[in-house]
Amino acid sequence: MMAAPDLVNLSGLIDDAKCFALLRQHRWPEGVRCPGCGSASVVRDGHDDTQPRRQRYRCRGCAGRFDDLTGTVLAGHHQPLRVWVLCLYLMGLNLSDRQIARELGLDASGVQAMTEQLRSGLVAKAPAVRLEGEVEIDEIYVVAGHKGQPAAVAKRGARDGAAGWREGRAAARSGRTGHRSSA
Repeated sequence: MMAAPDLVNLSGLIDDAKCFALLRQHRWPEGVRCPGCGSASVVRDGHDDTQPRRQRYRCRGCAGRFDDLTGTVLAGHHQPLRVWVLCLYLMGLNLSDRQIARELGLDASGVQAMTEQLRSGLVAKAPAVRLEGEVEIDEIYVVAGHKGQPAAVAKRGARDGAAGWREGRAAARSGRTGHRSSA
């Protein structure tokens, strides 16, 4: 029995410099802006001690300090940015959290927290859905108010029958129904 081949070790192919460059390019396409006040008057202010490719900035407008990850779903986590990028890539391949954990050499609970964080960030960026135009639904008969009275339900069903259903459908299409809404 042959073992299934492992995926390519992608973490060795991606370096932190490329990940941070990609992050800056997508986050600030027109140049770095302060997440606090929105000012473009920003100067570089050193690097992070644990991640040397993570640039720090200082805003001249509000004197606030921030870095590449401030205000993102990636802020405040101990995993390197390349691990987050690889996790997102593997999520795009539709791998399970357990498979992602195995590929990245992490524990499953940590990967689950990462994928939940990434999904919540993606959902927050998705535009609100607006429904418009014509909407079509199927018809359904809902019995309400006959709890514990199967005889009343059977009696109602026999009385309405197919003819009543056709009449109700025709009335609904023309916009005239005999039932008043309480809303």
